[in-house]
Amino acid sequence: MDTTLTRLFDAAVAGRANEVSLVDAPNRESFARGSPQRYTWGDVDQAVTTAAASLHRLGVKSGSRVAVQLPNVVELPILILACSRLGAVAVPFPIQHRAHELRHGFATAGVTTAVSDDRPDRPDQMNVMASAAAEFSVNLASLDQLAGERPTDSDLPSPDLSPDSDATICWTSGTTGTPKGVPRTHAMWGETARFQVDALGLTEADNILCPFPLVNMAGIGGMLVPWLMSRSTLVLHQPLDLPTFLGQIQSERITYTVAPPPLLNMLIRNTDMLADVDLSSLRVITSGSAPLDPWMIEGWEARGIEICNAFGSNEGVSLLSTRATVPDPTQRARLFPEPDRPGVAVRIVDLQSGAEITEVGQPGELLFGGPTVFNGYLGSDGSEFLDGWFRSGDIFEWATPAVATAPGSGSPRLLRFVDRAKDIIIRGGMNISAAEVEALVSTHPGVGECAVVGYPDPDLGERVGVFVVAEPDAEPPDLDAVVATMREAEVASYKLPERLELIDALPRNPVGKVVKPELRAVWLP
Repeated sequence: MDTTLTRLFDAAVAGRANEVSLVDAPNRESFARGSPQRYTWGDVDQAVTTAAASLHRLGVKSGSRVAVQLPNVVELPILILACSRLGAVAVPFPIQHRAHELRHGFATAGVTTAVSDDRPDRPDQMNVMASAAAEFSVNLASLDQLAGERPTDSDLPSPDLSPDSDATICWTSGTTGTPKGVPRTHAMWGETARFQVDALGLTEADNILCPFPLVNMAGIGGMLVPWLMSRSTLVLHQPLDLPTFLGQIQSERITYTVAPPPLLNMLIRNTDMLADVDLSSLRVITSGSAPLDPWMIEGWEARGIEICNAFGSNEGVSLLSTRATVPDPTQRARLFPEPDRPGVAVRIVDLQSGAEITEVGQPGELLFGGPTVFNGYLGSDGSEFLDGWFRSGDIFEWATPAVATAPGSGSPRLLRFVDRAKDIIIRGGMNISAAEVEALVSTHPGVGECAVVGYPDPDLGERVGVFVVAEPDAEPPDLDAVVATMREAEVASYKLPERLELIDALPRNPVGKVVKPELRAVWLP
């Protein structure tokens, strides 16, 4: 797509300067400094220009990489847009990341400037960021240091920004341990957002409620850039606080939001709770990261609210199952239509041979290609691609035959998600690399070997569990001891194991690979 975030933003400001654009959560003061803000597009424009000028004074220029670690407050999208205005690259970090992840990210991305702020719920955040910044000679600024009088546009540089310039570097958990940097260009974000805007019918009349952190595909690709493109109103939420979330739907007349499957399941079962909330404005909710339940979709649609099933990744995989493309709720809960967008294509290949699979019901790895797909991880050897196709690491199968995609058929082929090939745990929407946690657990002197797996949880989807084989002649470690070791490494708390089981030996297949399905089965309900 021939556009940039700055061009999208400038067009929205020009057309809707006096309309409400960006709104803080009403409970902002519980997780961030400052009172809740309510900005028009003109207000956001002034804030972006001021932040860009302040960053420029700190040495940020075209191509600079700027780390940002903030919760979902208005300053986060403002800083992403300020980086774009300077031609710099925004490098947002989840607020859960601590020194372990920050040090790796600063080194990998080549960060030169960082922005963070004090938080009442994490009073040590600035100290942690300052420690990492000092180690890598990174300029660190608080939000106060970015405030000031609005400069004129002539005071700012005019970068040679193109759609193919990098806009962001996000972080994804892979099978190799530490988080990987995912550079994405303006054009990639534009293509992803256009798909969302068109499929969901977003317009300037929409009020979008964003509970996902604006640091990855779900938040940036699914919410922030569609907000710019549709020129709608973006209402922020952080962290997931159910009374506040429901209150915002009612008070802000929300028309579109996203929510994890366990939350939607719980709400549709709790008719008393929903009876007290005016949901009449809400027309669409997108969910995903785990298979949906057909009864849940049917329950929400009985209330006149469409449930869309989404599957995506920072790397650019983007599948969406809507009422228009998959009308049947039972199918929509598990199936995704083959993408029908210019330049976008998918393949399913055999995990061993790489041969393409066209038969129904035969699982293989999903390969994805097209303008939404990134060009490769920072420092990558290219192994994430097969003949130019991104290897998603996810197992899918065709659910309907190829004849359904014949020209004029009017019905796409359907894809069924089967399993994750990547060894990833998804806890409350956060991706956790099992390999990374295993490496950290193994630093405890009492651990001989270990295997980390996810176990089911009705609220978070999965939690982190670890099976440990104790080191011979050492005192077997318990959960508290392993967690203490990881805390000493200053690891993000969502990665900490919540369950530990000592076993005599890890189950292995004939070639020595740990058979994790056997371990997961131990903790199945």
